[in-house]
Amino acid sequence: MRGGGGGGGGGQGVERWVCEEFSPGYYALCTFGGMLSAGTTHLAITPLDVLKVNMQVNPIKYNGISSGLSTLWREQGPSSLWRGWSGKFFGYGIQGGCKFGLYEYFKKLYSDVLIDDGNKSFIFFLSSASAQVFADVALSPFEAVKIRVQTQPSFAKGLVDGFPKLYATEGLVGFYKGLFPLWGRNIPFSMIMFSTFEHSVELIYRNIIQRRKEDCSRAQQLSVTCLAGYTAGAVGTVISNPADNIVASLYNKQAENVLQAVKKIGLVNLFTRSLPVRFLLVGPVVTSQWFFYDTIKVLSGLPTSGGLRRRVEEANVSA
Repeated sequence: MRGGGGGGGGGQGVERWVCEEFSPGYYALCTFGGMLSAGTTHLAITPLDVLKVNMQVNPIKYNGISSGLSTLWREQGPSSLWRGWSGKFFGYGIQGGCKFGLYEYFKKLYSDVLIDDGNKSFIFFLSSASAQVFADVALSPFEAVKIRVQTQPSFAKGLVDGFPKLYATEGLVGFYKGLFPLWGRNIPFSMIMFSTFEHSVELIYRNIIQRRKEDCSRAQQLSVTCLAGYTAGAVGTVISNPADNIVASLYNKQAENVLQAVKKIGLVNLFTRSLPVRFLLVGPVVTSQWFFYDTIKVLSGLPTSGGLRRRVEEANVSA
């Protein structure tokens, strides 16, 4: 433990930190926070995710949010709306842990090398892309089973019977068939999401609140986290929508490769299909993730997210 709240002001007083910032314990805490925040929020929106995937696979039948939910409920029963919940909770929990934990690690690593203030966006892009590469490798097997469970009711009930069945029918390659489209969807989304979040946090403190983060209460800091998180989620949703449609098409064997999927879906549909439901999904999910993630940090006596600390800040002060 150590005394926190250094750097001046705000009446925050001396705080007790659970672990030293940027220590192995700190990264473990960030990983745990990412797992908990991502797993629980993705679990909560499973019904909308089921609808989204079915809209992508069968857009004629599931052509709207309310009508699509009604069709699923009427034809397959209310339990169908929670199909694939285990893949959402465990898969996206593991992905969230890797994404947030490794982002913190890579951001510190790259900021120690690229300490120019003008490199901020590049650091955010590079850190989030590096973290997402590993996060999607962890997610891909869960996503492969989840999508089949959600769109093929006879395939399996969940992860327990879905994993062995997929391995028996398609082998190891079946778990990673959509890895490249996952990277194509999630790496740009992550780059835009983290960068937008970081810049939004900076803009809110500088131009709206006009006070330093350290001078604001924890409640104010978490409010900034939520506002920046929703902005980041909305922007990232638009960027990643084409790849999200391609992933669903490949996993459901509606196309053999990315090029075939693009031709079959159509250029306009790549950007518009399932976009409204993804706005309902991604915006609140990303906001909730950042809120839960930063709440865990705050309860541990750590600063909320946003900004390059230590060497970058020291470089700016000495400039």
